[in-house]
Order: sequence, then structure tokens, then C-alpha cells
Amino acid sequence: MPSSALSTSEFVHRRPAGPLRRYIAGYTGYREDGSAPGRHRGLPSPYLTMIITLDQRLTVAEHADPRTPPGDYDTLLGGLHTRPALITHDGRQAGIALSLSPLGTRALLGVPAGELVDADLPADVILGRFGPDLTEQVRDATSWAGRFGVLDDLLADRLAGTAAAVPAEVAHAWQALLASGGRRATGPIAAEVGWSSRYLSRRFGVEIGFGPKTVARLVRFDRARRRLAATARPPAPGARAGPPVAGPVGTLARLAADSGYADQAHLAREFREFAGCPPTIWLREEFRNIQAGGLASPPDSAA
Repeated sequence: MPSSALSTSEFVHRRPAGPLRRYIAGYTGYREDGSAPGRHRGLPSPYLTMIITLDQRLTVAEHADPRTPPGDYDTLLGGLHTRPALITHDGRQAGIALSLSPLGTRALLGVPAGELVDADLPADVILGRFGPDLTEQVRDATSWAGRFGVLDDLLADRLAGTAAAVPAEVAHAWQALLASGGRRATGPIAAEVGWSSRYLSRRFGVEIGFGPKTVARLVRFDRARRRLAATARPPAPGARAGPPVAGPVGTLARLAADSGYADQAHLAREFREFAGCPPTIWLREEFRNIQAGGLASPPDSAA
């Protein structure tokens, strides 16, 4: 029997408990077993990522920072980046991915997001003993609900034990960019908080990692690729699905317009920079993952 007939793919999305929602956009539990060896592009987004593995270690074959050598991780903490990372697997993988708002890194991780740009680190490098303890308790749970509950409890306790916070002006500007889908200009946002554009950009570099213009690009790109993924959703029961091709005439042009790009060529340039390939190639490469639900639930605005 072909291995594909025995393979399973499972994705479970969950929002964190109330106090954490300002700082964590969402949890995604995933499990894949029995599939062919494959690879996945870890794309830039406006969120940092923590991945807690449940079985096999996570293999990063190429990092966003090309100076970082390939490595295997039990729990990975990744900062904001503008280049894709390449994750490989042997047909089995399981874990939980957390989408962390840059606004919460001081409170949850103890450092500003600016210190983690382009970084892929074992979690204990930043979290100390809390990292392995968190991983162990998540692994001890026997259901997705139980694992998410462990995350809620331990991270809420950690949040309650700190008063660290980013400046209110930075938080307002970041939320304004997120809420607008990356469409708002820096000048008006800076005026709203009473800062100059130059000073806002400088503080963004410290607290977020990139200036407002780059963050706006990341927000636009993240929303565009999720909208593109929605075109590959499973069809209605009984209908036949197949890997997408170029798509209907005008699909990418509409996507570009809806996502705040000047035109389709602008969208294609951003995909080549952030994903390392054109949008249709990315869609083909990620088709199986998308069909299984890997991008079914985009992060909610962490507000």
C-alpha cells in the first residue's frame, strides 16, 4: 500500500487564555506521520515563533541568517526575520508552534524583540530552566487541550511575575500597523503618539526589531500569503482537489490589490524577497500542508 494511504496530518488551532492574548496571537498543534520526507519554508511574519517539539527534534536545514549553521532543536525560539528558513523532516513531525507578539517578548522572554532579530535559538538560551520545564510538562500532557492548558497556566504565571512592558507609544504604533494590514504610513502614526518618524523608527528597532516600514511590509506579506493559501482550501465533499496551478486570470492581481500592494508585480517582488520564490511556486510547495489545515487559522490581532 502506498505510504500516502497510511499518512496522517493533523493541525489544531487555539487562542490562548484571556490574559495572554495581548502577547500571543495563537497556538498551533501539529502532527504528521507516515508521509514522504519533505521540507517547509518558515516565512517571515510580524510574529516571533516558539516551537515545542513532541517527538522528533526540529531540523532547520537553512536559517534566515545564513551565518547560522543547520541544527536540531527540542524547543526553538525564532525572532523576526525577512528571509525564509528551511525546515526538513523525515515524514514524521509533531509539536506546538506559538505566535508571539513583539509586544510580549520583554514580559514573556525577558528581552526585547530587537535582540532576537534573525535569531534561531534553543529556548533555554533565553528562558533558562523555564524552557526545559515548559517543554517537559507540555510533552507529559496526553491531548491537545491538555497541552494548550499547560501553556496557558505556565505562561500566565510567568506573565504575572513581571512588570516588563514596551513603551505605550511603540505598542500603539505596532497595533495601528497590524490593524491596518500594514497600509498606514509612518508619519501619521508617529504624530498620533507625539514622536518624530525618526525617533519612532529608532524605538521600533530596539523594541520590535525592525523599523515601522519593514514591519508594515511583514504585515502585508503575512496577510497576502494567508489569503493565497485560502485559495487551496479543500473543496466541498465529493469534489476533486488537485495542486493549484497559476489560477484564474486576475487572481494574483486581486490578491495584490486586496493586500495593499501597488500591483501584481509588487506582490511578486515581495514574495521573492520574503519567501525566496514566486507566489505560485510557494503555493505548490505548501499545498499538502495547507490542505491539511496548516494555515487554516491566521493569527488574531494581539491587542
